[in-house]
Amino acid sequence: MVGNRDIHEFARYEQIAVDIAAKIARNEYAVGDKLYGRSVLAGQYNVSPETIRRAVALLQSMRIVQVEAGRGISVTNQQKALDYVENFNQRKGLMIAQQEFAELLTKRRALDEEIEQQIKKILSYTSRMINLLPRVDDIFVSAESPLVGKSLGEIDFRNKTGATVLAIERNGEEYLAPSPDDRIEANDILIYVGAEGCKTRVEKLLTCLKEAEDQ
Repeated sequence: MVGNRDIHEFARYEQIAVDIAAKIARNEYAVGDKLYGRSVLAGQYNVSPETIRRAVALLQSMRIVQVEAGRGISVTNQQKALDYVENFNQRKGLMIAQQEFAELLTKRRALDEEIEQQIKKILSYTSRMINLLPRVDDIFVSAESPLVGKSLGEIDFRNKTGATVLAIERNGEEYLAPSPDDRIEANDILIYVGAEGCKTRVEKLLTCLKEAEDQ
């Protein structure tokens, strides 16, 4: 199959046949001219007489030349020589295009594999970053919470939870950057920021201050 052959794999006899046909197409050999004998052609192309015989047989099958016993090889049709050269060039061009396409596919597969590896790296780093990045959350302080009436500094909110209170929402208003002396009131909403896992500690602190203090 042509698509499976390298452009350098055209049989030597066919390459010689194309070369002779090209000379006929350029009128270097006119119709009626005699070609050199097989031995002379074999010497010119540095191949065996058998290779020349096959090249001449190919040209004869296309009615480009005629071989007659005792009279040698004569040119019979310039147009058919043109057609053969054109056909050969088209086949060669097709093979080159197929090879280039195959090479591109190989490069594309390699690139797809590299892209897949990079995607895996990005997803891996993203997953790690998500777990490390601080998160903003909030929690409602009920009237029963042991934190009511105590200041942020007094309950040591940051050290016990690993979170920092960004604001206190009270009666629809937000008090930003509260100080350690600010006291927590019932129905406050504490808006805080902290790493993964701090939410559980914040919830525990608001429901059981003594247990959190003991830890």
